[in-house]
Amino acid sequence: MTTTHLPLLLLGHGVDPNAERGVECPGSLPVASDPTLVERARAAKEALGERVFVLGHHYQRDEVIQFADVTGDSFKLSREAAARPEAEYVVFCGVHFMAESADILTADHQRVVLPDLAAGCSMADMARLGQVEDAWDALEDAGVADQVVPVTYMNSSADIKAFVGRRGGTVCTSSNADVAMEWAFEQHGPDTKVLFLPDQHLGRNTAVLKLGYSLDDCVVWSPHRANGGLTREQIRDAKVILWQGHCSVHGRFSATVVDELRETVPGINILVHPECTHEVVTRADLVGSTEFIIKTIEQAPAGSSWAIGTELNLVQRLADAHPDKSIIFLDKTVCFCSTMNRIDLPHFVWAMENLVAGNVVNQIEVDPDTQQWAKVALQRMLDLPGR
Repeated sequence: MTTTHLPLLLLGHGVDPNAERGVECPGSLPVASDPTLVERARAAKEALGERVFVLGHHYQRDEVIQFADVTGDSFKLSREAAARPEAEYVVFCGVHFMAESADILTADHQRVVLPDLAAGCSMADMARLGQVEDAWDALEDAGVADQVVPVTYMNSSADIKAFVGRRGGTVCTSSNADVAMEWAFEQHGPDTKVLFLPDQHLGRNTAVLKLGYSLDDCVVWSPHRANGGLTREQIRDAKVILWQGHCSVHGRFSATVVDELRETVPGINILVHPECTHEVVTRADLVGSTEFIIKTIEQAPAGSSWAIGTELNLVQRLADAHPDKSIIFLDKTVCFCSTMNRIDLPHFVWAMENLVAGNVVNQIEVDPDTQQWAKVALQRMLDLPGR
């Protein structure tokens, strides 16, 4: 995570005192050091033609987004790639679990490339397969495993999705977590429990604010403590077992800043992602997925004022695209997703030029068994109402 401390509101569109003089906003990512990279990327993409399909996640740098054939969240991008069977190469400008999902959903002849293998996801890394298997063993020892339905957020590794698929669970996105969790609670009658992986905040916010459970119905499972740090009684009484994971970007937003904004900016609208903490989400005016955030700003009236709690690349892009609205970042600290930002123009050009030369670099391949069971979990999500 890359951070720079700034005065509150400095990143808002129209509030940067240097903006009119063309001075780069503090915290902005630097331009590419090699001025020929843009032309090289353009030439490589043109040479590959329809053989390549470039996916750009919303949190990517602008220098990379400009070459994306489609932009979106992780699941939308994977489905878009699957719908382009003529594309021999899928270059995923995102992070590792996203490229895995693309490999799972695309055809066997399509090869998925991640420009930098170091582009991971700290949240996904907080739930390792061995840890989750140990947790399931503990649930069996507590005599409740038969009542537990696992639900994993899309932001998880392929082997966690496969684990969930093997045990009758499903995958969810931030926009359908309530539908997925509701489905899970229907599987084993009134005694059903849900194990929600790996983001505790999305799980808690969904269970409490969407499904009406109480905070007391939720417990947090720590993978670093014996028995998850819970007593057998706590496990048996819980309705929702939340994995102790979080997004390193969304977890930074604070209730204090929300309260300060309410006091200092009349009419401010607080718009946040459900990966934010419960304290932030309950203070917000609107809560929703990345796509929801984008649509909300697009439909907002001119002159309205917004503080947005999500990754800074997207917030800056929205501010630039909507100069008729005041859009600011919901934090005093500039905070990009450092792993997402590993996909920069030099890595993108390197991957693309290798493809032009016939070399497939950084290919992401999910083994057949993992792929099979992960597909089962993903298909259960696709079969949910409203999908």
